[in-house]
Order: sequence, then structure tokens, then C-alpha cells
Amino acid sequence: MLAELEALSDFRREIRAWCQDHVPVGWVARMTGASVEESLVFQREWLAELRQAGLAAPHWSSEWTGREYTLLEQVVIAEEMARAGAPRLGVYLISLFHTYGALVHAGTEEQRRRHLPAILDEGEIWCQGFSEPSAGSDLASLRTRAERRGDVYVVNGQKVWSTYAMHARHCLLLARTDPDAPKHRGISYFLLDLETPGVEIRPIRDLTSREEFCELFLTDVEIPVDCRIGEENQGWRIANSTLSTERSMILLMPAEQLRVAFQMLVELARSTPGPGGKPAIEDTGVRRDLVDLHAEIVNLRLLVNRMLSELLHTGGEGPESSIIKLYYSEILQRFTRYCAELGGMAAQELAPWLGAGPYVSGVWELDFLNSYTWTISAGTNEIQRNIISEQVLGMPREPR
Repeated sequence: MLAELEALSDFRREIRAWCQDHVPVGWVARMTGASVEESLVFQREWLAELRQAGLAAPHWSSEWTGREYTLLEQVVIAEEMARAGAPRLGVYLISLFHTYGALVHAGTEEQRRRHLPAILDEGEIWCQGFSEPSAGSDLASLRTRAERRGDVYVVNGQKVWSTYAMHARHCLLLARTDPDAPKHRGISYFLLDLETPGVEIRPIRDLTSREEFCELFLTDVEIPVDCRIGEENQGWRIANSTLSTERSMILLMPAEQLRVAFQMLVELARSTPGPGGKPAIEDTGVRRDLVDLHAEIVNLRLLVNRMLSELLHTGGEGPESSIIKLYYSEILQRFTRYCAELGGMAAQELAPWLGAGPYVSGVWELDFLNSYTWTISAGTNEIQRNIISEQVLGMPREPR
């Protein structure tokens, strides 16, 4: 795949030049300590800038973006955006990846035309209503009920950990439509308008004092039948197929950002006093730690390349995304913890939050605290280990 990427040198120069001209100058200073509202405005502006260049959603079909990018071109775009320190569209992650994946794979043409242009042209924000207080890791145990009554489903239940739900207009919702079916077969997939009567959204304050996640309380919420994605009781299959596919591209830019962040760590080691007052980077133990972390980051990118090569040559994807998600989340924790420790007390102060920043922003204590979200989101690491053990190693399924 490396040789195929090298053949795109002209395209890479084009994207690199665009980044140099359009990545907002001084955006890090502007977004450091920014309010939630200021961050939302900034991300909407950045989405519009990317949209104008056809770069907001390079993995989308040309029917919706006007430009069809190959998988390798998508890789180049993600690499150059990471290297240019471009802002992250965190509030649009569900909209651009999961909503698009669900609608393209299983939605109707009318659903696609109703919602996809609104994401790119109007900056419409989506959230996800999957996890529940008693059904997080074991998502198939969800209890939220959707009972069909004529042309609507009446939904009752509770969802939790819905990222940015307080800012979203729509929600991807899983609910049980057949309580008598085996738990994986009685779930349906819905598009929920969050302005529907009976929807209550309560933000959750996390350990960094931000309110990024929410609880959703659904009381006799009516969802039209034409807002169901796919057939009734097929929601589990749809959710799994779209999530695994979208996870592949979601992981590409963070993996490249880690390679960029390693240079930040090297500079930190050069500027931080070590034993005897010399720069920490001259210490043998620190240099060994740097080599170990660098090797892990290189291995991560090799795993990503292998997954992308599989997608490129076979069009399919196995459990590679679970392996990469597990590996990335644990490297991220080790990396940010090491940075916070190496930087001493100054690096462990709770500095102002960087809105739209990458997962490794250089605000080391916040980066370390935030790294734990990756071990939980998109399927906990425990669930990923189950997938790997069963689908890769051929081990017996976990007892139910």
C-alpha cells in the first residue's frame, strides 16, 4: 500500500497546499478555554470551509459531495489534515460517519435525501442512542421498547452516554420491537427527531468538568414508521455492519495524530530538566521509553495500513477494526500518561480545555483524562477482546 500511496504524490501536494492556505491561523489559541457555544460556532465554520473544498466527508459518495475520493485519497487527506494540525470535527463525528453509514447501507432513498444534505449544507448534528444504564457493554440487552401502533412506534426507555445530544437535532436510536425474540433479533433501528414531545435530555458532567455526554429519557415518544431504518427487528445486524465499517475511517486520523504528537513528546523531553539538571532526553531511561512508545505508534500505523489494504483489495473488513481500536486506546493512555508524568507538576495542572482539539493536544492532564473515553466508546475494550478471541483466535464464545 505504501507504493500505491507514493503514486499519489501530486494529490498529496494539492491537499497539503490547501491545508497551508485554509487551516485557520491561530485556531488553537482561539479555542483554548473557549465556551461550548464558541466551539460549536467554530466547528460549524470549519465544516463549511471543508464542505466548500469537498473535504468535509471524503468517504461519502459523490452523489452527496460532488467529488468521489478513492480509499487511498482518503488516507492522504487524513494524513495531511493530521500533519497540518487541522481542527477536529468532534461534534460532527456521528453525523459524518455513523449516520451516513447507516443511511447508505440500510436507509431508503427518501431518508438519505432528507438527512444527508442537511448534515453537510446546514451543519445538522446527530447523536447516538444505543447504550443504556443496564446495557452498555452488553448492548443487545437494551430495554428501551418501541411498540408499533398504526403508522407510529411509541417508544419508552432511557439511553445514556449520548455524546453531544444537547446540541443534536436527530438521534440514531436502537429500541426493542419484539420482547419475545432472542435479544439480538428483536431490536429495530430508528431515526429520532429530538424535538419530538416526550424526549428529555440531561447533560452529564465528566471528570474534566465538561458536559459532553447526556442521558436521554423517552416517554411515549412517537416515531413515524418511515423513520425506521431497514426491516423491523433487523436493527442489531444493521448497527454492527455499519459500526465496524465506519470505525475503520474514524481511527485513521487519530492514528496519524499520534505520530505527530510523538514529536511534541520529543520536544517536551528536550525542554524538561532531567537528572542533574540536564535535558530529560539525555537520560538513558527516558530515551528507552521514547523508543518503546515510538515502536508502538509505528506498529499501530502498520495495523491501520493492513486494515486499509484489506479494504482496498477485497472490499471487506474482518475484526481488524476491533484490534486497532483496542490497541489505539491503550497506547493513547500510556502515551498521554507518560507525557503528563515527564512534564512534571506543570503538565499535571488542569489547563483550559481546547475546543475542536485532537485527542493528543499537548494539554497533557486533560489528554490523559480524556484518553479513558476511548476504552469505553465504540464498544468497550472488554467487548473488543471478546470479538478478537472469538473471530480471530477461534476461542469458545463467552458464556451467556
